[in-house]
Amino acid sequence: MTSPKGSRAQKLKLPTLTRKGTLEVPSPTEDWSKDDEEDWVFKGPDQEQDSLPQPYRMINKLVNFLFDHSWEIIEERDASRKAELSRIQPTIYPPLLESKLNKMPNCMAISQDYVFIGGTKGFSIYNLYNAKRIYVWEKLKVDVTYIWATDLGSEILIASVDEMGIIRLFYFYKDGLYLIKAINEADDTSKQTTCIKVEISEGGDFAAFLLQGAGDIWLDVYKLPKESWLKEVEHLQLTINPKKKVRQLQLNTLDPVTADNLEMDINISFRGDVKLSLPVYIMKIKPPKPVAGTTFKSPLEVFAKIEDCCGLGSGQNHFIKDSQWERQAAIFNATFRKYLDGEWEEELLSMATFHFLLPSCIIAMPVEVKSPPGVACVIGVHWTGSHNFFLYSLNRTLKDKVDPEGVWPCAAPIAVSQLSCCCSYLVLACEDGVLTLWDLAKGLSLGVIALPERCFCQSIHFLKYFLVHKGQNMYPEGPVKSQMKCVVLCTDASLQLVAATETQRPTLSVLVERPVKHLDEAICAVAPVQALPGMVLIFSSNGSVHLMDVAKPQIVCAFAPPRSYHLAVPWKPVFVVSLHHPCFLLRGDHPDEIGSASQAEDIPNSIFYFNFEAYPLLEQISRNCTIPQANVLDDTTFPQVLPLEERCENFFQKRFRKLVKNKVKEQEYWTRLQRYSSLLQRENLNK
Repeated sequence: MTSPKGSRAQKLKLPTLTRKGTLEVPSPTEDWSKDDEEDWVFKGPDQEQDSLPQPYRMINKLVNFLFDHSWEIIEERDASRKAELSRIQPTIYPPLLESKLNKMPNCMAISQDYVFIGGTKGFSIYNLYNAKRIYVWEKLKVDVTYIWATDLGSEILIASVDEMGIIRLFYFYKDGLYLIKAINEADDTSKQTTCIKVEISEGGDFAAFLLQGAGDIWLDVYKLPKESWLKEVEHLQLTINPKKKVRQLQLNTLDPVTADNLEMDINISFRGDVKLSLPVYIMKIKPPKPVAGTTFKSPLEVFAKIEDCCGLGSGQNHFIKDSQWERQAAIFNATFRKYLDGEWEEELLSMATFHFLLPSCIIAMPVEVKSPPGVACVIGVHWTGSHNFFLYSLNRTLKDKVDPEGVWPCAAPIAVSQLSCCCSYLVLACEDGVLTLWDLAKGLSLGVIALPERCFCQSIHFLKYFLVHKGQNMYPEGPVKSQMKCVVLCTDASLQLVAATETQRPTLSVLVERPVKHLDEAICAVAPVQALPGMVLIFSSNGSVHLMDVAKPQIVCAFAPPRSYHLAVPWKPVFVVSLHHPCFLLRGDHPDEIGSASQAEDIPNSIFYFNFEAYPLLEQISRNCTIPQANVLDDTTFPQVLPLEERCENFFQKRFRKLVKNKVKEQEYWTRLQRYSSLLQRENLNK
């Protein structure tokens, strides 16, 4: 792409003196050194080249740029490949069981010894231990997208949501499945509402459903008559066949199964003709109204409005006029005009996050209200963009006025909240990355801690409190008070560990850094493992599943389905971790059939069962995960585990034992001294 200088007809060409590198015009005062002589070389005139004319010069630059850029990519990939080979790969464990399904499962839930899988036109019930299908309920025209299962003791409450957003409650007892009610099903499709979220209280005494329809959104709260359900079902079974005995599941069988031997284990029947007691509708909670100008004419009216302290702190009762709001908005817009110009976001529909809270001294309740221990008495709600966490009493009827009994205001809008499984701890994460930690059982705040800069909370996952004893994570025997640990998944795919105690400030440690080079390793889901102390499952966007020890922190092992399967949607895996069994279930899809299948339900899918106790590396951790309380008391590194009263009592007991021991030693010393002196006196008398 270059042309030699001069004409071919020219016979004689003299050599020229050319300087290496680019030519520069020296300054008049520049000192010429002898080293510059080496920069000059003799070059033949035929070797000199002219610059290319346009457009060939531009094409030449583009080609050189492509070659340079390609070479940089090759070097980067080669370096990453070498780094990948040099990294220590964790042990990968295959699944213990596989259940092949003919239809795609959309969701899963575990309760007691059963697995509930929602899919096409209904859901199925499986045995957790041998993956055998027990019953199939397919009476819908659409798919089930979400499913929940709550343990009520000897029975199970099932809640399912289909593609139309209709929520249905089922009651599963022994060999019978009963439909309680379709909560929001309407005869007129134009008035049909959609269920967005479902929350059932611990023990199944209350249920709340977030519904949307006609441009509005609200929260419906129900009281569940579970005692009446049990009496009605037991009476029905005794009436039908009083001598019938239900054959229980044969558990602890771990033989592999396939679709060919998925047979019915027990005879479960659907009792659609049986009508159980309906849930009692107690209140409807709407989003708080936006703060606007006051309608009060004097401050006395404001104080009269809040004399009962209901809603105090919500910002609704104030004495700020519309003109003051408008003046403040004008000043704000004028000050930050350059940041506001051209920015406009569509206002999203407000969403709610809600939790059922147990009685505690931090929640103010009327004196006449007495809730049984272990039964929820308050529902806590916060809405999108709101600074306030509202508390509503559950001891009310539909006729009562729906006003919050308490308001917890925060410095910034609440983005995420999470309640622990024991309902003792609550974490409120604001949009500015600040976490507020609450001990609801004792009624105190465990502290406030901020995430790193430009790091915001995406989800919070509580860990059962554990100790590190001789290099191994262990659960302390007996109850632990005012001690909490949780992992926080941030929006930048980093993972943080938050620990807080009653006597120490909360601490924050990084478990997984934000991925910079390997973006496919970004964390998309996290799930704590109750059977393994201090362990969490990490699901990455590349489809990998790892088990991490948060105390070290390091990857312990990995889990993967067979090579012929993979996760069809790795950034949104379908899985469920059992709270009371050492196992988790994961959905896998066959990659060779995805492209050839005409519909999603025709794709062959499998549910893979991973049992932690079946793997040598995790078997001992799962079976020996509790430390006796005596070892905790003797070990001086664990004083903060016990409550303050027990710590003081143990301190005084040890001190008393030490004093008694010293007193005994002192008495023995004086006794020996007296004996020695008496012997000396006898010897002197004998002499």
